[in-house]
Amino acid sequence: MGRLRGSGPEAALFAQHNARLRPPLQVTEIAEARGSPAEIRRREGEAILAALPSGALLIALDLGGPAEGSEALAGRLAHWEEAGRPIAFVIGGAEGLDAALLARAEHRLSLGPMTWPHFLVRGLLAEQLYRAQCIRSGHPYHRAWRPGR
Repeated sequence: MGRLRGSGPEAALFAQHNARLRPPLQVTEIAEARGSPAEIRRREGEAILAALPSGALLIALDLGGPAEGSEALAGRLAHWEEAGRPIAFVIGGAEGLDAALLARAEHRLSLGPMTWPHFLVRGLLAEQLYRAQCIRSGHPYHRAWRPGR
């Protein structure tokens, strides 16, 4: 939802981690809808569903989903990749995701109970996907050994 400006710290955060991902994420931005909150969710949901690749495995970033740890996400990502389908992560706009889109999602994923603006979620998601790749490959980026864990 919305447009991530070409420069600025939010764009840099996403670009930094997306450049490390193999393959990098492809971003499709959906225009923000107008109307009542329900109408906005409906219109944006329809646009998102129309933009999905055929047969995509839809993962909705949603406060109602489980807030899993990085290791659990790495495991889920491996499972999703084994399905051999394109994976589509969906980040909602200010009004959230439409019920029809959430019903179509095969998994909901939360970045925690706090509300984050979509342009930060994009960077946080790219970082966590990179971290998941590092966990799966045994790269030390994750530092699972750190104190307090």
